[in-house]
Amino acid sequence: MVELRHLKTLAALRDAGSLVEAAERVHLTQSALSHQIKDLEERLSCSLFIRKTKPICFTSSGQRLLALADDVLPMIRNAERDIARLAGGEAGRLNICIECHSCFEWLMPTIDHFRQHWPEVEMDLSSGFSFQPLPALARGDLDLVITSDPETRNGIIYIPLFSYESVLAIAKQHRLVARRYIHAEDLSQETLITYPVDHGKLDIFNHFLDPAGIDPAEIRTAELTVMILQLVASGRGVSALPNWAIHEYLERDYIAARPLGDKGVWCTLYAAIREDQKSSEFMVDFLNTAKEVSFRNLSGIKTA
Repeated sequence: MVELRHLKTLAALRDAGSLVEAAERVHLTQSALSHQIKDLEERLSCSLFIRKTKPICFTSSGQRLLALADDVLPMIRNAERDIARLAGGEAGRLNICIECHSCFEWLMPTIDHFRQHWPEVEMDLSSGFSFQPLPALARGDLDLVITSDPETRNGIIYIPLFSYESVLAIAKQHRLVARRYIHAEDLSQETLITYPVDHGKLDIFNHFLDPAGIDPAEIRTAELTVMILQLVASGRGVSALPNWAIHEYLERDYIAARPLGDKGVWCTLYAAIREDQKSSEFMVDFLNTAKEVSFRNLSGIKTA
């Protein structure tokens, strides 16, 4: 009565918190997902979750199936990995470069998880802030680049990992706390705190300030997210950061945050790889693991 697809759907519904996002994660329309759940409830003669609750509240029956999903789905995934390794016998190299200061929060757990299942794959990690990583990827010096700034290059493809909102972090007593959202002109009077990278690599300039022809009053840099947020909290400036990177600080009531513009600024994080590696078993598994770990650990992200 209960099929594997049902367990995947229920797990996605729990993790996503909404029918819309869950449908995207399992690659169904919202209507098809609703129909699948209704069909399962009719088979089992019980409700699996309480309608119109946010976040979604599961019934006792739904919680029992989620427990089953948590047991079964990892076992199937591990078996698929083992079969892929036995069939392909793949050993290889995965040299990763990041163009994202705040990505370590999900990338390190991804690497740790991946190493457990592919110990024969040699791994290395570097930062792409002191050189151009995409030409290095094209040459074969790197194997994967994490970036939110894709460039068209022969032989390079971009796999979307997730979408996130770039929001403005501000001190709790800041004058902009009274706003529902931030206008580009508001930053003409502010000190903008950024990572020490070229402005062309920053979402705040690419998608918000530059299109409006606005420059901040002053720019200050800091290497680490925690350093930036300490400066923000003490009123030394404001900073545009991914929503998931500041979630913990918002939960602690350490800072405040506001959307950039009335519609917000949403960006996508990509994994850039060479086209000839897109079917490599260990590369496919790394990308799937990165998505799973991200959606399990990060708040506020969406399917790209």
